[in-house]
Amino acid sequence: MSSKQTKPSTRKRARKPFLSRLFGGAFRLIGKIALRLLGLVALASAVVVLYFYMQLPPAETLLDGRERGSVAMLDRNGEIFAWRGEQGGVVRASQMSDDLINAVVATEDKRFYRHLGISPRGIAGAIRINMSEGRGPLQGHGGSTITQQVAKLVFLSDETTWRRKILEIPYALAMELAYSKEEILSIYMNRAYLGASANGFEAAAQRYFGISARQVDVPQSAMLAGLLTAPSRFAPTRDLSRAQNRSQVILRLMHDQGYIDDTQYAQARNNPAVLSAEAQRRAGGYFADWVMEDGPEFLIEDSREDVEIATTFDPAIQRGAERALVSVFDDLVRDGSEAQAAIVVLSADGAVRGMVGGRAIGGAGTFNRATQALRQPGSAFKPFVYAAAIEAGMDPSDRINDAPLTINIPGAGAWSPQNYSRTYRGPITLSEALARSTNTVAVRVSEQTGREKVIQTAHEMGLDSDLTNSPALALGASETTLLDLTGAYATFLNRGRRAEPYGLTQVRLRHDGDVLLSAAPELGHRAISERTAGYVTWMMSQVIEAPYGTGNRAALGDRSVAGKSGTTDAARDAWFIGFSGDYVVGVWMGYDDNTPLTGVTGGGLPAEIWKRTMQNVHEGLPPSTLPVVVPFVPQAPPPTASVGNQGGGNQDGGQIERTIRQVDQNLGDVVEGLLRGLLGGN
Repeated sequence: MSSKQTKPSTRKRARKPFLSRLFGGAFRLIGKIALRLLGLVALASAVVVLYFYMQLPPAETLLDGRERGSVAMLDRNGEIFAWRGEQGGVVRASQMSDDLINAVVATEDKRFYRHLGISPRGIAGAIRINMSEGRGPLQGHGGSTITQQVAKLVFLSDETTWRRKILEIPYALAMELAYSKEEILSIYMNRAYLGASANGFEAAAQRYFGISARQVDVPQSAMLAGLLTAPSRFAPTRDLSRAQNRSQVILRLMHDQGYIDDTQYAQARNNPAVLSAEAQRRAGGYFADWVMEDGPEFLIEDSREDVEIATTFDPAIQRGAERALVSVFDDLVRDGSEAQAAIVVLSADGAVRGMVGGRAIGGAGTFNRATQALRQPGSAFKPFVYAAAIEAGMDPSDRINDAPLTINIPGAGAWSPQNYSRTYRGPITLSEALARSTNTVAVRVSEQTGREKVIQTAHEMGLDSDLTNSPALALGASETTLLDLTGAYATFLNRGRRAEPYGLTQVRLRHDGDVLLSAAPELGHRAISERTAGYVTWMMSQVIEAPYGTGNRAALGDRSVAGKSGTTDAARDAWFIGFSGDYVVGVWMGYDDNTPLTGVTGGGLPAEIWKRTMQNVHEGLPPSTLPVVVPFVPQAPPPTASVGNQGGGNQDGGQIERTIRQVDQNLGDVVEGLLRGLLGGN
């Protein structure tokens, strides 16, 4: 039987198409290259991370990142009432309230305890949100972890956006290798800026709630964490309702992530955090801002040391002024009024004891109407006119014609001042003219004395602003501040010696007590004679005491006071400035946009604010006397004066009498000076 042999198969294996082989090889090559590149990138990244790791300092040295020191202000009793500068206060995260830590993690980085420094999901989500809102991929939401934010705060604050974003990653990885999560969180919690000059959560908790970050509860923690996004915008000292609305968002995040239960969530939503009364008191307000602006910059603004400033501030007087302002607006002003007001309280030597720079309405901000607003004082300027006149030889009993008056002003034409009442009384004494605030007499006295003399006297007494040399000078047409005007009135109380308003008495280092600056202001030079000051003080007492005085509303019963009202054209500004034997108080009222006040004169609401302030300031103090000099006032007017007379001064041959009186006054001043020199007085 023959066997059948099988022939080998001649079929060949099918070969892939050429293009397929070509692209497959290319992809494999690209893959190998990519893997190698990724390997190189990983190696380079590891080297960079290792480099940054080797450069990182100990975590403890990074907790306090302030560039300049804090300023603690002490009141006249030695108690801290305000903080300024870059406030700090290092407290480790492990020592802070658990609610605060949870609020920050829930808000800023919910995967903080699980990632290694970066969160790809967070970055991708932030890019998606940015592009969906029409921004660039890195504009707006950053998707940064807390670790990345620490890298930015500590090491990359000066870098551009793109460069910073790239460098954040190796820095964050290096920090995760070098520091514990608690250390990273501690750095963040102590360096984050939280508005109102507060650096870190300890400073912010003290600033807004008057307590430590160790003690804040759920609503307070939510409000503090809400500041991280936009600290200035959401600061409760700027807009409490906005800060509370922002805190509601944080509370929802805390609830959704399981940090608070339903009951805690409901309670916190219904009872949002508020700025504590203690924090409001320690804010210092307008007075603290003024001291910071007025003090030596190299010690206060630029110092990297923590300093203490001893001041003249009296918290009881400040509260009294604030209560007076609020009560008048509550009792006597229509609801919803946007009129503003300011108050300054000085001791006789010029020490500022209290300052209200405005009403907290409509986001009023920090504009200080007591020190920054230049306004026309109106008739509140007249005491300086009469002081100059008496210095020049006139007497409070001199009679000047209250009658229509026209003065030709070169380049401006005829000018005719009008009395507020639009009536005229004929010859009246200087004291009656001031008490009635008669405009025609004030202008005549100013022109007769000489405007240059009036300007010089006002400057000597403390009005340092430019005073316009025009007939309207006598009616307060030049601008000044409430603080300067009130300080100038203190010259009358000081028997003619200038008293410069001041608030700072000493600057010292907070930790070791070294004194850097000590200021012991004394009464300045003699601006007017003691007799002149006494005469004008008596004249201003008649503004309040005389039945026809414009300041009757400011009377304080058995306490002697002196003062002057002021109202400008169209009632855009209304003033009352005056003093007792102990304190000088100035009040201004008006609108920031110069809208005329309705039905308000200086002798009305400002006088009422002044009176209530004075009552609060003097509570518990015995009545003191005013340094008045009472002039001889004739019982009947000279027979020759007439309403139609356009001249100034006495018209009955009184020049001889005036000369005799001037000689007598000069002789009296000489004798008085000799006696003071012998007795060692001032």
